[in-house]
Amino acid sequence: MGTVTLGVSIAVPEPHGSLLQERRAGFGDPAAHGIPTHVTLLPPTEVAAEALPAIEAHLAEVASGGRPFPMRLSGTGTFRPLSPVVFVKVVEGAEACTWLQKQVRDASGPVARELQFPYHPHVTVAHGIAEEAMDRAFEELSSYEAAWSCTGFALYEQGEDGVWRKLREFPFAGPSVPPQAAAPADRGTLPAR
Repeated sequence: MGTVTLGVSIAVPEPHGSLLQERRAGFGDPAAHGIPTHVTLLPPTEVAAEALPAIEAHLAEVASGGRPFPMRLSGTGTFRPLSPVVFVKVVEGAEACTWLQKQVRDASGPVARELQFPYHPHVTVAHGIAEEAMDRAFEELSSYEAAWSCTGFALYEQGEDGVWRKLREFPFAGPSVPPQAAAPADRGTLPAR
């Protein structure tokens, strides 16, 4: 049956996702339109295609143990010089993302794997482009803010064309976020250009 390349992530909801994707494209990142804006839980991982049902069952089990949590993005960071990445920081929800990614990659599960770098939840806005463009991304998004309630995650497959497509969503089964802890639904601002 061959292999497929999968990833698991938390989508950045609209209007924030499209806005950051357009900004990423504007900085000259050629991969921008092939990668939905997200926080990674499982980086690109090649698996046997026949393992997909077991992977989906595993992810459903992980989601059943999760509960909605507030997510907030604020400001920028970079992994340079170690890795050519500029990102928007996850300033609330990072602990929950860390817990989720550990469950997804659990050694007893079908997508157990080691990471190349320690896990650090973030939203990539520039990757592998010219240094000047990376600097521009870092500066122009430095006051970016967005917040929402994370209610689940999704499984994606990378097509032969390099585009990532959602295969299935996995909503959390736990109780919802109490109203006083919920993040404002539509907060997202960018500085004027």
